[in-house]
Amino acid sequence: MDPFDSLLRDVRAEGAAFGRSVLSPSWALRFTDGAPLTLCVPLRGEGWIVHPESDKPLLVRVGEAVVVRGPEPFVFSAEPRSSFRPDELRDVSCGQSLVAQPPDTGPAEQTVLLAGAYHVRSQAPQRLLGVLPPVLVVPDEHDCSSLRDYLDFQLGGCRPGRQIVLDRLLDWLLVCTIRDWFDQPGAEAPRWYRALSDATVGPALRAMHDAPGEPWTLASLAARAGVSRTTLAKRFTELVGEPPLTYLTDWRMTLAADMLAETTETVAAVARRLGYADAFGFSAAFKRIHGVSPGKHRTLTRFPAPSGEPPPGQVPRQTSPAGGHDQPLTSPPRR
Repeated sequence: MDPFDSLLRDVRAEGAAFGRSVLSPSWALRFTDGAPLTLCVPLRGEGWIVHPESDKPLLVRVGEAVVVRGPEPFVFSAEPRSSFRPDELRDVSCGQSLVAQPPDTGPAEQTVLLAGAYHVRSQAPQRLLGVLPPVLVVPDEHDCSSLRDYLDFQLGGCRPGRQIVLDRLLDWLLVCTIRDWFDQPGAEAPRWYRALSDATVGPALRAMHDAPGEPWTLASLAARAGVSRTTLAKRFTELVGEPPLTYLTDWRMTLAADMLAETTETVAAVARRLGYADAFGFSAAFKRIHGVSPGKHRTLTRFPAPSGEPPPGQVPRQTSPAGGHDQPLTSPPRR
């Protein structure tokens, strides 16, 4: 498993919105889900994405997919306008039908939009979402017309399991769209994403994501990559921006935050799963990175702080100095 797999593994569509919507010049859809990510795919026709953080409206045609980063509402419109009157907007959310079709409109004039909202609550995917632009449009370079026809067919029927089919296809489209965006020349992909293709750094990254609880040392990671410790430390820091063991601690603490929020495991159990022999060293590392103790983080995620107070983890990240020490970052679990 590589970091891209790890960060998107648990991201799932929560009800694909769909509709055969005729967008006249005085009419537009405003998506109000507040979702961190929304995927929009025109199956027929075209429209303009108007986002408050985007410099100008972006045209989306059949054969393209757009990912919109929230939680701000955005507009899908028939024309490239930056503002609309309230009576021109129809508020919608993913999971409801987006139908606005006059009786005298034929199929050839219809705009068919498929959209899915992704309410990402875990911290792991946030490492990826934070580097995405407000709106990204990716052309179809692989001729997915047959898939679009299949999606259109699914929209027109009421067969059992239709919603699951649409959700899973949207999940697949989301992953492919983000990956294709990062692969474009000039795209601001995360440094670790570029480093995955490196013969030295790639194996070390995959090893840490495959088994974050292993007692990795610089020597064992270098052996996995087939290079010396010095070579790995230098190359990893150059490409990723931080030393291997610093990256490992950060990834472990990201996983720990999600485990504490989503499970009932004790702090000691989470510590052991992530390669720590006891809860003390684990708690110190967790507080250094997230700004609160593991127990406090669990309380805050289950009982959020009042509006206006920063959520847990929103503190400047502290990292250990670069180095090439041949010692485990933490003590290995007791056998």
